[in-house]
Amino acid sequence: MTTTTVQCTRTGLALRDVTLTYPDGEARLTALDRVSLTVAPGEFTAVAGPSGSGKSSLLAVAATLLRPDSGSVLIDGQEVGALSEKARSALRRERLGIVFQQSNLLASLTAVEQLLVLESVRGGKPRAARERAEALLASVGLDASKQRRRPHQLSGGERQRVNIARALFGEPSVLLVDEPTSALDHERGAQIVDLLATITRDHGTATVMVTHDRDLLDRVDRVLAMHDGRLV
Repeated sequence: MTTTTVQCTRTGLALRDVTLTYPDGEARLTALDRVSLTVAPGEFTAVAGPSGSGKSSLLAVAATLLRPDSGSVLIDGQEVGALSEKARSALRRERLGIVFQQSNLLASLTAVEQLLVLESVRGGKPRAARERAEALLASVGLDASKQRRRPHQLSGGERQRVNIARALFGEPSVLLVDEPTSALDHERGAQIVDLLATITRDHGTATVMVTHDRDLLDRVDRVLAMHDGRLV
């Protein structure tokens, strides 16, 4: 019988011998070729490689957004492939934080409201949620005045900080980050990666960042290179 229970013990992220293919005419294109990866709580791992190397596919499989052809994905020891779609959604909501390349913030909402809209979906207490949202935004470098601003009133780096705070709001154990510096200059990009390193340490998340920017990799704990769907 398929389980719907989401485990709460933090053990991080594990991909075991994962293969993912896509249709390509009459053949299939291999996006991930027997990839194995383990990231422990409190560890900041970067996966670097050129466009088309499989980085985005790796992140999508780790985020449970794509099912691999073979292999297994475990989040906090929970085998994702054994879960129903409802349970997978619950796991994403409760165990995963995803920082997308584009912030995708809602134009009509202030920075703090971007976080609170998530809590309304969970049915949490509004006052407690607001206090936690404000504290979390402050921890990523947004003061009270900026928390009341809408996305068009924030800089690119500030929008990315809101994006990170939103990903952290559910207190995830695994944080997946997609090219967080692609729209930023070097200085602001460095600030964001430094922030992610601090968050990984302070929150104990198992963090995976995919990037093509090798200039900032001295800030992470471990760097893996991806080429043609393989970690090398």
